[in-house]
Amino acid sequence: MLTIVMYHYVRDLAGSRYPRIKGRSVETFECQLDYIAANYRVCSQADVVDAVQGKRRLPDRACVLTFDDGIRDHFDEVFPRLKQRGWTGAFFPPAHPIENRRVLDVHKLHFVLAVCKDADKLARRALNLVADHRNSHDIPADNELMARFTSESRFDPPSVIFIKRLLQHGLPPAVRTAVTHELFARIVTRDESSFADELYVSLEQLREMQADGMEIGGHGDRHEWLEHMSSQEQDVEIDRTLAFLDRVYGRRKADWAMCYPYGSYNAQTLQLLRTKSCAIGLTTRVGVNLALSNPLELMRLDTNDLPCPDSLHLLRHPNSKQP
Repeated sequence: MLTIVMYHYVRDLAGSRYPRIKGRSVETFECQLDYIAANYRVCSQADVVDAVQGKRRLPDRACVLTFDDGIRDHFDEVFPRLKQRGWTGAFFPPAHPIENRRVLDVHKLHFVLAVCKDADKLARRALNLVADHRNSHDIPADNELMARFTSESRFDPPSVIFIKRLLQHGLPPAVRTAVTHELFARIVTRDESSFADELYVSLEQLREMQADGMEIGGHGDRHEWLEHMSSQEQDVEIDRTLAFLDRVYGRRKADWAMCYPYGSYNAQTLQLLRTKSCAIGLTTRVGVNLALSNPLELMRLDTNDLPCPDSLHLLRHPNSKQP
């Protein structure tokens, strides 16, 4: 049985400029690490690859900790805590924001939602911006968009899900990028470069983490929904991912890991990864892996699926200095 846990933001939420960002506080993260230490055996990504290839067995209650999106929190808060415990973490940064210091649309949207408390009002603002593009693009009417992209979710109310789906894949690429950029500029900041420097790890920091025992895997170039791309577009995206891993490692490991952005992939993705020596693939499908027969479609648990301090009866104090 293999449990893989997924994290994104890990920071001193209460002391940050964006306390409403969907993430884990340092306090809760440390409590969850204590829970994992008491109930699991933390393994590396390499251990899983060896198990997939029949070279060794995983221990009972094996657990891998994964951290998506190349967030600076991973260097400042996660890396030292894993190192202190002697654990290896698997980190999956997208290439483009790390190397070009630009904020991905998905993260612009995260911070827009963290600042704007009224999701219904934000949805109306987004639709007003969409209207400016109807003369040049074939975009359905507002009521049709609402019906198509509003639904329930495990962690978000319907209005937030509508905004996310509309601006992540529900509009033509040029339109969703333009609308997201304008919302981010109006609500969060117009200084995207400085924001990116605060938000993302650097290539040098990734190399330091890797040299000190952490594992770096692929998470795309621009964090795209792979299932909505053509096979040729996916091929380019994966090749850029591999080129980035070459720059992190100097020369990447032959048996590398891919973490699908948004958990998005299809049969073409899997075929391309097989031809490029990808050993394991991580999805966002919720569950524990009872077998390793589909190594390119491994399930994960969200950090929200683990107990939190209230249920653990543990009290700690956050010590993050993350702005």
